[in-house]
Amino acid sequence: MSERLATEGLNKPDKDLDIRLRPLQFRDFVGQTKARERLELFVEAARGRQETLEHVLLSGPPGLGKTTLAYIISQAMGGNIKVTSGPVIDKPGDLAGLLTSMERGDILFIDEIHRMQRSVEEYLYSAMEDFVIDIMIDQGPNARSVRLNLQPFTLVGATTRSGMLSAPLRSRFGLSIRLDYYGVADLQKIAGRTARILGVDIEDEGAVEIARRSRGTPRICNNLLRRVRDFAQVRADNRITRDVANRALAMLDIDENGLDELDKRVLEAIQFKFSGGPVGLNSLAVSVGEEPDTIEDVVEPFLIQCGYLQRTPQGRKVTDAGCRLLGVDIRPAQGRLL
Repeated sequence: MSERLATEGLNKPDKDLDIRLRPLQFRDFVGQTKARERLELFVEAARGRQETLEHVLLSGPPGLGKTTLAYIISQAMGGNIKVTSGPVIDKPGDLAGLLTSMERGDILFIDEIHRMQRSVEEYLYSAMEDFVIDIMIDQGPNARSVRLNLQPFTLVGATTRSGMLSAPLRSRFGLSIRLDYYGVADLQKIAGRTARILGVDIEDEGAVEIARRSRGTPRICNNLLRRVRDFAQVRADNRITRDVANRALAMLDIDENGLDELDKRVLEAIQFKFSGGPVGLNSLAVSVGEEPDTIEDVVEPFLIQCGYLQRTPQGRKVTDAGCRLLGVDIRPAQGRLL
């Protein structure tokens, strides 16, 4: 068996499991109460009028359920869903092929839509508004435009950086839904549901411990639960208690605040290499051996949310809470470090 086939065989169960973990109905979707209620209402209204749903823009940090909601919308509307991402659509012809293959009521889900090429994005304008697309054929004196009629469809766009969307594209979405980080109670429910699907016994305290360290993100919660399940299967008779969760997460270098090894390296670099900051992003990235985008998009949002890190015009600084986390004393009079 070739290495490629062997790798595909190993990855297939994980892909199947990801599909099983994804809820397919609004009532099974945990958390994001306001967003879920709005979408459910709009879908029911569109179905009652026998119309296609307006175009939907889902925004928010990664791992909060944007893709899952797109599948739920497709299921609720009774249409098929075609899934792609902004960077994949290189040419207008690629987009034209997707759009012309859509049937009435289908869902086109474009993940990371803010990364779409501007030349491709402009073809979406008429498609979203009038359900037509104009294609240029040939070049020079023989160039001509051909208008293709499209079946009414719903575009669901997902973005982690809504500010990078152009104003013309953003204005063509009839519904804009923002997803926020989850609370511990909702993540506990997600952990319990995932444990049932995985066939592992989990106590409430064990689910809470995993939820507390999931950075407010269901995707991370599910990933941690799968790793804790492996630990419980080998060393704890396939039962997740608080103690088992603590031991498993400690082995993964995830502390009780949900910080992993990279989070701590970033905080320690700012504090001990740059005297608490401020320090520029590029210098910080070099000091910890990571790409600036990784620090900015993956590490910093959670550290800022927890109050351990502060962005200033001069650079990144460790806050007083971050100093206490690192065990560094603070001078009460000056508010700075000893």
